[in-house]
Amino acid sequence: MPSNNTPPRVSLSRRRLIAGAAASVGCSANLSPLRSLFAASGESPQRILLRSSWQTVNIGDIAHTPGVLSLLREHLPEAEVTLWPSNVDNGVEALLRTEFPRLKIAKPRSKELQQAFQECDFLLHGSGASIVAERDLVRWHEETGKPYGIYGITFPMKKSSATSNRDEDAMARSVDVLSQARFVFFRDSKSLDLAKRLGASSPIMEFGPDGAFACDLRDKPAADRFLEANQLQPGKFLCCIPRLRYTPYWTIKKGRKFDPIKHTRNEAMKEHDHVLLREAIVRIARETDHKVLVCPEDRTQMAVGKEMLMDRLPNDVLPKVVWRPNYWLTGEAVSVYTQSAGLFGNEMHSPIMCIGHGVPAIVCRFEEQTTKGFMWQDIGLGDWLFDLDSVSDRERLVPTVMSLVTAREDALAKTEQARQFVSKRQQETMAALRQELQSPD
Repeated sequence: MPSNNTPPRVSLSRRRLIAGAAASVGCSANLSPLRSLFAASGESPQRILLRSSWQTVNIGDIAHTPGVLSLLREHLPEAEVTLWPSNVDNGVEALLRTEFPRLKIAKPRSKELQQAFQECDFLLHGSGASIVAERDLVRWHEETGKPYGIYGITFPMKKSSATSNRDEDAMARSVDVLSQARFVFFRDSKSLDLAKRLGASSPIMEFGPDGAFACDLRDKPAADRFLEANQLQPGKFLCCIPRLRYTPYWTIKKGRKFDPIKHTRNEAMKEHDHVLLREAIVRIARETDHKVLVCPEDRTQMAVGKEMLMDRLPNDVLPKVVWRPNYWLTGEAVSVYTQSAGLFGNEMHSPIMCIGHGVPAIVCRFEEQTTKGFMWQDIGLGDWLFDLDSVSDRERLVPTVMSLVTAREDALAKTEQARQFVSKRQQETMAALRQELQSPD
């Protein structure tokens, strides 16, 4: 495991180095690598089917898709991309079509999806908490015989919504799906290590950043209206995101049954998991000229923020704390985060989007989560990763949150180093995809 302060060294395979060299040749002629390839060969652009967009009740799940689409637009601009989503409701479809006007969308069980199976050359499984669309990868492979790759996932023994580990047969099936992929990029090194221990044998298995790092959706007018209405001055506030151990989806999704085991665990740990966030808010309010915005990453967290943070703060602190009572889409959230001084809390993807835009961000994790949080160590931000079940980590949390304000230059320098590391890995992972598209087989 790399140290807390140094990003892990990444060894490139020979074929990856060749791909990078090919990219350099294309760019030297003022052409993108793919444009150079197709101009020379006279062939049609390659067609990619992106399997992503898992749900819309969480801005992190929304962010996976535009993040990967942005990378494809930047590094493979001539490729034609079709999105195969699970869900693009709640305004997300319009958002994607506006930002990516050339994007085709092939919804489940549609004629467009049947056509995509015929026409697309490569299936790319987008970022997620696991091999989210494992069955669809198997279907693609069996029906078309065409290649697929997996981009920026966690590979856990226990899925994020589960209370127990997967059995050996389930893990074996997943290992087989990994092994048949042309490449697998894991968003945390612990997932990579687990896959290797279980015998996964894809030709390329490496660390690769979550696609959400590249999400650049914006809604600055909405963000500006929100900041003005709540007297939040750019650069003079921090964002704080609450979270329970298990997302209580039964409170926001029709047909989702109440889970007494998850609810009992949430109730037992919610004070433990938020008391230090409150302490950090109090210290920021009392000791600095900054405010704090309590905001959500998913639709359940407005209520959690009110109960566990706002309703338990001292009266003298409340004038410097803003609670957002309603959900927002990713563009508005990113446009607020980029005007903040930083973010801290119990979620993962808002911090990811912050670092992608040079905004300092602290991640708190706990036992029930997958290993995704360890990506903070992998990108050189181990000092900003806190295990809420660790006594020593808990002792460091509040002073570290304070340092986002009191040691501002150091925080920005640390953030920029991580951002550059992520950017470099993004380029390298896109080179691997480019090489697969150019492969004659």
